[in-house]
Parts: sequence; structure tokens; C-alpha cells
Amino acid sequence: MSRSLRTDRAESERRAEGPAKSPGRELPPPTVSSRPIEPRDPPNDRNGRGGASDDRSPGQYPFTRGIHASMYRGRLWTMRQFAGFGTARQTNERFKFLLGKGQTGLSTAFDLPTLMGLDSDHPRAAGEVGRLGVAVDTLDDMMVLFDGIDLESTSVSMTINAPAIVLMAFYLAAAQERGFDSRKLRGTIQNDILKEFHAQNEFVFPPEPSVRLVCDVIEFCSGHVPQWNPVSISGYHIREAGSTAAQELAFTLADGYHYVEQCLARGLAVDAFAPRLSFFFNAHNDLFEEVAKYRAARGLWAEAMRHRYGATDEASWKLRFHAQTAGCSLQAQQPELNLVRVAYQALAAVLGGCQSLHTNSMDETLALPSEHAVTLALRTQQVLAYETGVTHTADPLGGSDLVEALTRTMQHDARGYFDRIASVGGMISAIEAGFFRREIADAAFAYQREVDAKRKLIVGLNAFVEAEEKPMETLTVDNRVESDQIATLRATRGRVEAGELRRCLDEVRRAAAMGQNLVGPLLQAAHARASVGEMMDALADVFGRYEPKGA
Repeated sequence: MSRSLRTDRAESERRAEGPAKSPGRELPPPTVSSRPIEPRDPPNDRNGRGGASDDRSPGQYPFTRGIHASMYRGRLWTMRQFAGFGTARQTNERFKFLLGKGQTGLSTAFDLPTLMGLDSDHPRAAGEVGRLGVAVDTLDDMMVLFDGIDLESTSVSMTINAPAIVLMAFYLAAAQERGFDSRKLRGTIQNDILKEFHAQNEFVFPPEPSVRLVCDVIEFCSGHVPQWNPVSISGYHIREAGSTAAQELAFTLADGYHYVEQCLARGLAVDAFAPRLSFFFNAHNDLFEEVAKYRAARGLWAEAMRHRYGATDEASWKLRFHAQTAGCSLQAQQPELNLVRVAYQALAAVLGGCQSLHTNSMDETLALPSEHAVTLALRTQQVLAYETGVTHTADPLGGSDLVEALTRTMQHDARGYFDRIASVGGMISAIEAGFFRREIADAAFAYQREVDAKRKLIVGLNAFVEAEEKPMETLTVDNRVESDQIATLRATRGRVEAGELRRCLDEVRRAAAMGQNLVGPLLQAAHARASVGEMMDALADVFGRYEPKGA
């Protein structure tokens, strides 16, 4: 190991063990006024009005009040700012900038061509390379992306879906080539294709083979990358598309149930994979509704895993989730106000018991975040963690008449949606029938109608409007990024051994046709420097490409 890498590893370990943890005591620190605080006891049905969860403490089934008894007294949530733009080298520099500011985990945004499984020199990629995330075409890009970062001590998240299995192969291959132990890798790959069919449209293959690829990653990681979260079942994008909080909750859990059922159908033991399933929720503006949504999600998931799917490991019952503040709530008018919105949304996520949090930057509605804006977004989490006292106790709003009632209502509404999905034939039939899209579109229309009528007030947009605003300085991506990335891709292709590449891609096609787990063949293709587009084309030769009805 080089001296520079040893230095980077020591620094990464220092950061991971420093800001990620609170001072290491079960009792919370005193208030600002030095008043000692004792951990809360359960509400115990205050005045006879408590909710169904009131007789349970945090850390006890059904975990409505939190998955850990001590929650943030023992360890803070992971502060994980989404980052990615331009080339792998530029994003690597941003990663190191954020780690230097005290961030405790990395979160990777990929550009649109990568999200769609296209190489940077594909005609459809023109004008989009490196614009909304980092361009990754081959294993060489992945090596540069995490250059100088210790992958055994740094938790890494990757937001990728249709080609998630390919990018996971790149990540594992990069770790192998740099000598890291895959059993020590920690992080999350989003890998949630169902929500793409509901809301975001970044799909490539039809629903059934797409779900198969998700389960391939789950199966492989359960045996070979045991600390990795192989899927982040995501309501965030469903909410960004305009759903209600109840729809976000219901559709996300329904997706999770479908993945569990498909893994069970291939013979996996539920407790072998369920403890590493993770979730990703939106943190929107209504603080109490959002807290209730998270509490409801934990209770519903625990109940289903224990009683419907027969999980016996308590870890399988616990819903762990990352939260991100609501991008759809950010406004171009008076953009500094987005700092305020994000702070309140982050508060909701923490009061609701998140395990990981991204806070949006105030300029994200205008452009990719500048270094100044992303630093303020991270500092928002740090002030919340270290100055406000919200870490003193788990589920501080539990027992509130309002929050308990909202939690019960959320669970009732979600169960209603589960019944409706079943009535149209289950998840795949509901997708094909356009059920999810209609429900989300109707909710989005109803919300916009309320805003237009000023029955819902948005500060700076339809209330308290400023006549003149000073423009905000934003980040711009150099036009040379695309040509530079294409040159890098072509240089890699020039070094590829053509016969080995062809053999690896043929093996991918064979494994796909035979129903075998595809992570291994894709991992070998990654080492052979196959590109994202070449691997996706090989899979498409077997699976076909999906065109929604009416498209």
C-alpha cells in the first residue's frame, strides 16, 4: 500500500469515527442551560388516549418508536450529501472536499446517460454527459471516482437503478483491483427499479427481468458483501412526482414486499437477505405528517416481515431508512429561503428516526450545488445534530395525540392501497395497468390546484413575493467535459483485449438466458473493461427493451 493511500485510509477512519458518533454515552448531554436530561419512558397511554404503539419502547417490536432504544445517543445518523458532476476526477475532488468538511458518508449521483445505461459517445447521450451527475462508462472511471478513498472504512451510496447491477459490478471490481475485502465494504446501491415504472421513467428492460436483476444483486450481496445494502426501496421519487405522503408510504412498502416475495420464490431464506434491505423516504414540509409517515412505515414493515413472511431474526423486522429533503419543495424565487425549508425538513427526518440524511442545497432548483451551497447544507445537519438537543431521546413526539392519530391514519390508508394493488393482480399487473401513475398524477394535480388557488401558500412563490431579486451565483459544468469523457472512453477501448471482451459478453448473454445470477459474469466483464452500454446491450439481447403501453 502506498504512503498516500495509508494516509488517506487513516484520515477516512478518523472522520468515520469522529463526526458519525455522539460523545459515546447512553445518557444524553445536558441542555444548553446545563439541565440534565433523563431518557424518556414510554407514554403508557396517557390519559387513555395513546396510540397503539404507546405500550412499546423504542427498540422494541414493532419499532414504531424507532429501531434502536438509544437512537442518536449512541450514534448519530450518517450525514451523506449527494454529489456527482462532470468527470470521475471532478467528482472525486468534490467527495474529498465534503469529507474534509465533516461529511460521514459518500453519496454518488450519476449523469443521465449512465442512469439510462448508455455510453458517453452514444448519440442519445449528446449534451447530457456529466451534466446532472458523474459520467461513468467503464471500470477505469470507477477507479478514478474513488481514488484515494478507503472503501473499507467509508460508507458509499450509489443512486442508480436500471443499470444498477452493472455499476455494482464496477464497484466490486474496483475494490478487488485495489485490494479491498468485499466482506468489509459498507454502503448502499439504490437498485429499486419498481419506482422507476411508477414515477421516474429511467427503466430499460421490461418489469419482470428488471426485478430479476434487483434480486440477483440481493442474492449475491447476501453471500459475498454482507455489510452492503443491495437495494434502497425508494419512496423519495414517488413523492417528488407529486404523490401524497400516504401514497409514498404505501407504494414504497408494496415495492419492498414484492422484492421479498421474488427473493423467497427463488429459494432464498428470508433472514438471509431481509436484514440488509433499506429504504429511502422524502422529508417534505409538513413536519408532523412526515414524522407519522416514518413511524407508520416501521410498524407496517415489522408486522409484515414477522407475520406474513415468517422472519425470525429481529434485524429482518427493522425498517432502516435514508431521508432526503424534498427537492420538489425548493423554489427558484428567493432561493435563500430553501435553507429554511431544508432545515425544517431535516428536523422532521431526525424526529422521525432516520439512519442517514441528505440535505438539499439552496441552489439545487437552479443548478448543481456550488461548494458554498453544499457546505451550508451539510452545516445544517451539523447544527441540528450538535446544537439543538434533538438527539437527547428517541421518538420525542411519540404519545402526542396528533402524531399518534396521524400514524394510525397513515397505516390505515397504506393498507387500503395494498388491497387495491392486490385487487388488480399484484405489482406487475398494476404497473402494466398504469395504476400507480394515475394515482400519483391525480394527487399532483390536486396539490397544484390548491397552490394555484392560494389555498396552499408557498413563501416567495404565491405569497410574500419580492418584486426584484438578486441572481444567485451557480455552478456551471464546462462544455469540455463531454469531449474529455468520450476521449477517455475511447482510450480505454483502445486497450481492451477484444477476444476476452467478446467472451465475457457472450457469457453475460448465456447466464441471462439460463436464469443464472448475473453479478458474477458482469463482474468478469467489468474486469475486461466492458462498458456500461456494452453490458446493457448484451442483457437487452436476452430481455428486450421496454416500451410502456401508450408510449
